[in-house]
Amino acid sequence: MTHSRAEITRLLEEHGLSPRRAFGQNFVADPNTVRRIARLANVGPDDHVIEIGAGLGSLTLALAESGARITAIEVDHGVAPVLRDVVRDVANVSVIEADAREVDWNSVVPPSTRAVVVANLPYNVATPLVADLLDTVPQLDRFVVMVQKEVALRLAATAGSSDYGAVSVKVAYWATARILGDVPPTVFVPRPKVVSSVIEIRRRDRPAIGSHVRPEDLFPIVRTAFGQRRKMLRRSLASMTTTSIFDEAGVSPEARPEDLDVEQWGRLAEAIMGARQ
Repeated sequence: MTHSRAEITRLLEEHGLSPRRAFGQNFVADPNTVRRIARLANVGPDDHVIEIGAGLGSLTLALAESGARITAIEVDHGVAPVLRDVVRDVANVSVIEADAREVDWNSVVPPSTRAVVVANLPYNVATPLVADLLDTVPQLDRFVVMVQKEVALRLAATAGSSDYGAVSVKVAYWATARILGDVPPTVFVPRPKVVSSVIEIRRRDRPAIGSHVRPEDLFPIVRTAFGQRRKMLRRSLASMTTTSIFDEAGVSPEARPEDLDVEQWGRLAEAIMGARQ
């Protein structure tokens, strides 16, 4: 049984709680929505699911119905005890009271195992959290997460799109991404002013540009260029490029950051790093 709006309201009132803006809390109060996310996640008894920002357990209960092993992470010290009480009789759910940005991920998901992140991510940390997990926790194979729609568009954007930015390149380097659908603000407590989207991010077996360009070399170059996204690359990257570097990479110096796909970024980074040696 997942939470209705009335149940969310009762839990908050009974425990003297209210949604905290500092944690980006918008609790899902619609059983159909959480079951839809659980269905889109396509997880079952053989899967380990990590839910970040589990809140009062609406999605947690829907995921538990799949038979997967659920690790629910909740940072709010007021909400976490309520979550534990909600799932106390659900054998396949464990709760960790912690900040997902600081947790020891190797203890949550040992390096020899794999896991799927399924979550209604807090709006205020969704982008950096996804980016960091892609960078640092390779045992997370897949993400099916609900985020603000404009965030989903950035995460899934391809070259040439107005939504395409540095984080789009990072996602494309590590994974493939697709938006699975939208979620209206009416299903949340409190009701946000924006539409949300569910996005799937599936980690590649190896980075899109292979292993010849290291992330720590590529991403600073990408961030520098997108920091001045209206400028041509020969201007925004003037301190690290020459005409010969652009020629070697097969990239036009008149291009702007959003014109380059991840493979072109890889070639440009490789040429820049090669010129430094």
